[in-house]
Amino acid sequence: MNNITKLFTTTVLAASLLASAVSHAHGIWFAQRNNQLALLYGIGADDLDMVKRYSMVKSIAGFDAGGKPVPTSLIKTDHLILVDTENQPALVAAVLDNGTWSKTPEGKWLKKGKDEVPEAVVSEQNYKYAVLIRGQLSALLPLLPGQTLQILPVDATLPALLGQSMKLRVMYQGKPVAGARVLHDWINDPDSEQLKTAADGTVTIKVRNQGLNVIVAIFNSAPEDPKKTNTVEHLASLSFVLPHAPE
Repeated sequence: MNNITKLFTTTVLAASLLASAVSHAHGIWFAQRNNQLALLYGIGADDLDMVKRYSMVKSIAGFDAGGKPVPTSLIKTDHLILVDTENQPALVAAVLDNGTWSKTPEGKWLKKGKDEVPEAVVSEQNYKYAVLIRGQLSALLPLLPGQTLQILPVDATLPALLGQSMKLRVMYQGKPVAGARVLHDWINDPDSEQLKTAADGTVTIKVRNQGLNVIVAIFNSAPEDPKKTNTVEHLASLSFVLPHAPE
């Protein structure tokens, strides 16, 4: 095998491994638990221990329907991380720094950089972002502080029924980003085919649930420290609830 063939094979293998790693990433999102709003961590039906990850949360913020800040905070309990909604925020946003992870050839993830795991097939710095829309907005969803990667509905009015189309725009560092991977139902179908954003950052999905919807976008940027990681993975969620018919 000549050097060019070796380089091509290595590049394809690395890209394949990275895509596999990305498709099974974990994220954060907001959802009701016992009539209280909670910040959750996991993927699909795997609602993992958020309490032990409490120190990783770097910010929590609330906003009114026009995007003006509203005081809010997190409440740590013995089994959940709840959001203080006393001031009735229309939007809630959070950021979690999940640190550096490396995957061994055997498929095991270690919370170390590739400088400590030289045989790693991929090493990532991971950031998680979450935005919740509570009810309807009075204007277009704005770019929110700290949300390096954010999913924005193109229209101010959310769809009313499942199955309706919804156009989204994914923004990275305040600008539309092409090639971001979008999953339209993070909770019920996290292994579905990923859509990719167009040059203007847009993608159109079908709303999946007459209830909680959690949409996820994933984008990889250049490593902050190439000695430790191959890439920075940004995973953003957008959550909203379509109300069911009256009882």
